Order: sequence, then structure tokens, then C-alpha cells
Amino acid sequence: MSSSMDTGKGKDSLLPAPTDIDALTKAEHPDPFAVLGPHADAAGGQFVRAFLPGAVSVNVLARDTGEVLGRLDDAQVTGLFVGHFTQARPYLLQVDWGNAVQTSEDPYSFGPLLGEMDLYLFAEGNHRDLSSCFGAQLLEVDGVPGVRFAVWAPNARRVSVVGDFNGWDGRRHPMRLRHANGVWELFVPRLQAGEAYKYEILGAHGILPLKADPVALATQLPPDTASKVASPLAIDWQDGDWMQAREQRQRRDAPLSIYELHAGSWQCETDDVGDIERQYSWPELAERLIPYVQQLGFTHIELMPIMEHPFGGSWGYQPLSQFAPTARYGSPDDFAAFVNACHMAGIGVILDWVPAHFPNDTHGLAQFDGTALYEYANPLEGFHQDWNTLIYNLGRTEVHGFMLASALHWLKHFHVDGLRVDAVASMLYRDYSRKAGEWVPNRHGGRENLEAIEFLRHLNDVVAYEVPGALVIAEESTAWPGVSESTDQGGLGFSYKWNMGWMHDSLHYIQQDPVYRAHHHNELSFGLVYAWSERFILPISHDEVVHGKHSLIDKMPGDRWQKFANLRAYLSFMWAHPGKKLLFMGCEFGQWREWNHDQQLDWYLLQYPEHRGVQKLVGDLNRLYREQPALYEQDDVSQGFQWLIGDDAANSVYAWLRWSKDGSPLLVVTNFTPVPREGYRIGVPFAGTWQEVINSDSAIYAGSDYGNGGGVVTQEVASHGQGVSLALNLPPLGVLILRPVTG
Repeated sequence: MSSSMDTGKGKDSLLPAPTDIDALTKAEHPDPFAVLGPHADAAGGQFVRAFLPGAVSVNVLARDTGEVLGRLDDAQVTGLFVGHFTQARPYLLQVDWGNAVQTSEDPYSFGPLLGEMDLYLFAEGNHRDLSSCFGAQLLEVDGVPGVRFAVWAPNARRVSVVGDFNGWDGRRHPMRLRHANGVWELFVPRLQAGEAYKYEILGAHGILPLKADPVALATQLPPDTASKVASPLAIDWQDGDWMQAREQRQRRDAPLSIYELHAGSWQCETDDVGDIERQYSWPELAERLIPYVQQLGFTHIELMPIMEHPFGGSWGYQPLSQFAPTARYGSPDDFAAFVNACHMAGIGVILDWVPAHFPNDTHGLAQFDGTALYEYANPLEGFHQDWNTLIYNLGRTEVHGFMLASALHWLKHFHVDGLRVDAVASMLYRDYSRKAGEWVPNRHGGRENLEAIEFLRHLNDVVAYEVPGALVIAEESTAWPGVSESTDQGGLGFSYKWNMGWMHDSLHYIQQDPVYRAHHHNELSFGLVYAWSERFILPISHDEVVHGKHSLIDKMPGDRWQKFANLRAYLSFMWAHPGKKLLFMGCEFGQWREWNHDQQLDWYLLQYPEHRGVQKLVGDLNRLYREQPALYEQDDVSQGFQWLIGDDAANSVYAWLRWSKDGSPLLVVTNFTPVPREGYRIGVPFAGTWQEVINSDSAIYAGSDYGNGGGVVTQEVASHGQGVSLALNLPPLGVLILRPVTG
């Protein structure tokens, strides 16, 4: 390459066509690589063109030596600089911006970077690691460090990446279109982690509001909305033992007791009036939360959505960055370290995940390239009336694959143990929460959303294959058959389904004044009619303690003593009932007020013995649950449950046996009236002493301490189809759990 400009070619030959120049200056050029960067001259030399609005001058340097090869001429078009060199050599651009000089490789000197297989798998909707391919990826190209940006916008006329690094000027870094796939890409040399960026997209009808990256791995702290270039996760994973044993830990015949929490309002720093002054970071949460969960004996925590969401009041259920942990609590590395710490402490981590809908924020996915790209175009299909959100068009292969990749991102990169899939019912039915005439039937004329069903089945199959042992849990409130049945048996393939029917019926029952409970006796037992139709989790979730529904303890009837007794009895009934367990934060110690995401839990209540008593009971229930296979091994089969008394409505008494696989029973007896029952006879299968392992009315839980002195011996009196029986003292508003003493 000559060190001087070749002027013999004539200036006009250096310039692009007038139409190209016009398109560049208007930021409308669909193919900037056809004009900018190096272009061979057919004689071993090259033309170099750069469009740098605001630059004063541009020198070309040899990449290997740094020597000045020449200067690009001002083309008398604002921002356009051109030159010709007799030898083609790798080069740097030295740009004088007036207040600073910047030296870097020319983004338009690099060829296409995304592999054909990546693009094919993306178009097919089956790219299993999209977060390592799309978005902003730190990498080296030809020994040059920088960031490769890639975004799907098939209907855009032009896409530019903008940020602080180019003054948010969409003319500076227009991207290359990979035509067959509608994907735009650009490598920006020397860019580093931490840079904020968005995409400027020219749609059919003009420039759209700047868009955050759908596959961003990190974001700015809300209310700011830009994406951020993230470093690859740099976490020293020390959870090998946990990951190796996880599949066994999370089998259907293993104990599963989940503590659901909102990371921002569990504990935090508060101001004088009790409002949140500062939310804790992931390291601070780990320090406080992990010992607490260990103390209470839960096997898992479930975090309400931590994917980045602009509006904190959505509690995370309106996420826009499906691959980025919210910046509210720290970096992606911080979150990974939190998961690692949980695993080291023997606690699993489940994330709430929202594939059903997304908010219509202008910087988000809505009308991403000027068209309905991620959402259905028809509002009768694509708009959620209840939540003022948009519905993913999962029938579009790219959208299907995008959400599939999001699920795998959390499970594989962050070692997350399971996903709770939000609002599955709204995904299954096209007429969900819609009146006649407000929905579009499927291709068969039915109400089922066939595309969403296919997505959920594919998701569960892929997770089972790619992340064996990981849980996928459905929040599904209808009678859809086979939610937790395998896909090869015609089911949806979920690990578990939330038992919303049990939750509704049992809460309705427990809210009745005990005087009237006899008339509602069947509500408490109805769940056993269908208890083995699915693999169930019994959920007392955040949804039950907000929006005027009252806190769990405040749902209970009676005076203060009765409320606490009812709460302890209800929790004991729940832990003794077939089905895995989920309890929302604050319920474990009887918080009086409804949950408020802007305040931490009312921890001061633990100075009172009744609140400490509930907390201790939950811990004891969890320990008993984990220690006694009868309470978890046969949750999903009828052999694990046996009624003894189900029809004593007059006394509001129930009694049943839970059986382990090896034939070891536990006896559960409930008395849902405030009247103590002395000498209440119940038939049991084994003679000898039966030990009280839980009495919800015990003094250690701040109860009245009415019971059986720790145990009772059988009598040779046949009852309830059994040869021997126990004469039990049943505490008021209490639950007893007893086991036979062997040896």
C-alpha cells in the first residue's frame, strides 16, 4: 500500500453513487457494507470510505506498524471521507473529533461473522444457546477485541447500534443485513463491557423509538432502559456436588418445599416511615436469606421474576429482557454467585418465568421493527385485556425459539434448578378472559391455542433432554388434562402443576366461622378426589395475600387466639396433605398486613410469641416432611393416602394415613372447631405406642398445649375398619400428626 493518495483515479471514482450518498446521509442505506469500508480496485489497491458525522479529519494507519498510510479526503458531503490506496493492507482509522482523537479498526472492514448454522437454527426456532450468539457478544475477530451485535428485525429498512460510544447517532454504525434470516449484525472494534446501547431501527414508516436489545445479557438500572454489553459470566462454580445430585433431589418421590419470595421486599434498608430506602444486593441477600431458609427447612426458594422489568410495580411479571437479571440487585455475576451460594447451602433455586405476555413499552418488543414481530398482529389474538400487555406469537418459529432459548439460558448458564411458568392457562386458550366475538378460533375452529401448546410441549421435552432433572412447573388454573403427563402420553410434559383448586377450596373453608364449617366439610376433602390426576404443588402464593384478599392470618376467623390457632392448623393440614408445598414469604410467621412490594416484611412481629410460634411450626413441619418419606414419596399415587375419617362433618374432624413406599404410616387428625375433643376414637393399622410428632396446639407454638402427653397406646377396640384404635385428645383448632413407635 502506498503511503500517499492515488490522485490519478479522479475524485469522482472514490465517491459512491449519489443515491448511496443520499441514503448514507439520511441514515436510510440498507447495505452500508456495499459502500463503506475497504473495496478492491481490481489493481491490487483499495478504496476506503468512512462515514463519520462530526469528524474533523481521518487518517489511515497500518494496523501492524501504526505508520500513517495517508489521509482520507473530505468528500464535501458532511461526514463522508474517502481515499484510494495502491496496496490493500489491514488498516486503522485515526479520527480527529475536534476534542479527542480516536484510533480503531474500521467496523466496515470485517466480513460477516454470524455462522450459517447459527442463523439456520435461529430461523428454525431451535437455537439452544441464543444468548451466546445474538445480542452483544464480546469477542476477538482477527485478533481485534470488540463487540459483535446481532438483532432480528426482518422488516426494518435499516438498523444501527447506538450508544455513548457514538453519541447515540444512528448514522455512525448501521448494521449488515443477513438477508435470508432478517438478522442484522455488526462488529464494533475496541468496544468493552459496560457500554450502554440500543438499536435505532428505520421501519417502513420512519425511525422507531430506540429499542433495547431483546437478547441483552445486562441492562441499565431502571428507570433507565438501555441494554449493556456484559462480560461472560466469571463465576467460580463450586456447586458440583449439588448439580450431580440434583436429578435425585428433584425426583417426583423426593420432598419439595418451596419458599416463594420477592427479592426486593423480603428484607431491605428502610426509611423512617418503613418504605424501602435501599434494596439489598444479591451478596447481601445471600448473607441474610440463606441462613433463614436453612433454619426454616425449605428445600427450595422460588424468586418472583428477576428478569429485567422496567416497572417495579409489576413485581417482575412484565419483563422486557428475558436474558438479563435485573440490575436492581447487582450484576449477572452477582446473581450467579447467589445461586452458587444457595446450592452450597443445600437450597435449590426456582425462577418465575413469563412466556405468556410482555409489556407494550416503546423501548421493548412491541412493534419491534415497525411491525408486529414478537406479538400477534391481530389485537384479538395479540393483546391481553386484563393486563394491558401483548401476547407472544409462539407460532412464529423465531419467537418460539427466542423463548425456548430464554428458558435454557437460566437453566444452563445460571445453574437454576427450575422454572415456574406464569399464566399457563392464558397461553392454552385463545378465548382466555374474552367474551364471544373477542377472540380468533384456531385453524380447526376451536379455542385451544395450538401454537402455544406446541411451544410448551417442545419446551418441556427440550429441558428434559438438555437439563435433566430441572423442574418446569405450570401455574395452570383450569381443568386442562395431562398438564404434568409426559408428552409421549399426550400431556404437556410439566414436572408439576400448581393445585389452584385445592388452594381455592381450602382457603374458602378455613375462612368460615367454625360454627358453619360443618356445612362446608366437603370443600376440604374435595381435593382428594382428583389429587392423583396430576403431580401437584399446593401453593399459598403472593397472589393470595394482595389486592384486598387479606394476609393468610387475617383470612382466619375469630379472635386473636383463634386466628393463630387456625393458621397453625391450616399450615399443618397443608403439610400433611398430598402434594408438594409452596408458601409465600411472611406467611411463615403470620404477617398481618397484605404484602407490599415497596416495604419489607414486618420482621418486628417476631418479638411476639404467637408469631414466633407459627415460624417454629413451619420449621418443624418442614423437618418432619423431609424426614418422613410417608409425607412425600407417594404424593402422586393413591397408595400413599388412606382415609380413616372423612365424613365427621358435625365435629369438623378429618383423619387419614399417609404411607411410605416401605409401608411406614403417619396418622393425621384435624379438628377445625375450637372445641377440644376428649377420647376421640380412631382406628389404626398397628398396635402399640403412637408418638405425637406434631401438635399444632403445643405450647412451643404458643398454643393451649392440649394433647396426648407426647403419645398414646392403642386399645384392643376395632374402629374404622382397623383391629385396634387410639383414644385421642384432639386439640381445639388443631392438627395432630402421629407415628407408630417401632422397636
